[in-house]
Amino acid sequence: MMLSTLSSPHTHPPKNTGQVMRQVCYALCPALLALTWIFGLGSLINAIWCVFLAVTLESLCLKLRNKPIKFYLKDGSAIVTGLLLGLSITPLAPWWLAVIGLIFAIPIAKHLYGGLGQNPFNPAMIAYALLLISFPVEMTRWPTQFITPEHIMQSFSSSWPSMGIDKLTGATPLDLFKTSAQQHIINNNTWLNGYLDNKWLMINTAFALGGIYLLAKKIITWHIPVAFLSSLALLSTAFFMFDEARYASPVLHLLTGATMMGAFFIATDPVTAPSANQGRLVYGAMIGALIYVIRTWGGYPDAVAFAVLLMNLAAPLIDTLLQPRTFGHDIKPITWRGKNELTHGHY
Repeated sequence: MMLSTLSSPHTHPPKNTGQVMRQVCYALCPALLALTWIFGLGSLINAIWCVFLAVTLESLCLKLRNKPIKFYLKDGSAIVTGLLLGLSITPLAPWWLAVIGLIFAIPIAKHLYGGLGQNPFNPAMIAYALLLISFPVEMTRWPTQFITPEHIMQSFSSSWPSMGIDKLTGATPLDLFKTSAQQHIINNNTWLNGYLDNKWLMINTAFALGGIYLLAKKIITWHIPVAFLSSLALLSTAFFMFDEARYASPVLHLLTGATMMGAFFIATDPVTAPSANQGRLVYGAMIGALIYVIRTWGGYPDAVAFAVLLMNLAAPLIDTLLQPRTFGHDIKPITWRGKNELTHGHY
């Protein structure tokens, strides 16, 4: 009897790294448009400048390592790193801020560990955390109004604080709440409502739409975003119900800051996150919990970068402890049958 195949192969090759990174770039477009619409061209210029720096530094590192530059640039990972950092820093950030951040992100946090797939930390978040700790003033000057090209040119000058730029900047909602809570000001239901229909809601909605696009394209799975947001929502709701004057509303935690960006674009990085679904649930839930703890009792109002980096350290351990069952094997624990004889779960 002759066995014939009546159709084309039944399996399809998975998406390569370049295709995945390209989809991530597409998913970030709504957030880039929202930031540009709200704050002006500063966000767009930051994104372009950071991508240019990331690709340049990536090429230089590949050259020094005697790697084929064109081949490795096709994976698009440097573009995504630059784009994420460009969207994270303020539209009024001076040009040298991105240079310092990406020098730390690409050569040190990525290539020093062996390149893509070997880095234990998310390069964009390493750069953001370094810049936030080293240059807190420059990293926290978010505009309170639309920024014109004249304002951008002033921000590129070394004397920009004296040229009126400070008058255009203000604290973010998380900054305001943290400051007022430390001063024991009851405010959760007063100033918060004024922020629900403005820029931060639009920005987080844009990131969420991009995340839904990645889910629909099966670039990421639902485990980390759902666990991340659920953990943050549950903790913030519990404490808010306990004392609404002291603890921020869950609406504030979920719809301001970098929450949606972190849930869909940062925590889901396949290189630095666990590979098993059980581990992803634990990983996402722990990031959400750490964000709440740092925002509430720590020194930084928005804690996405720090929470993700801390859990990057724990990802290998989570993968080890929560390995999925091998196909065809049961889940019996390791037992001893007798002297020098070890048996595992078997077929």
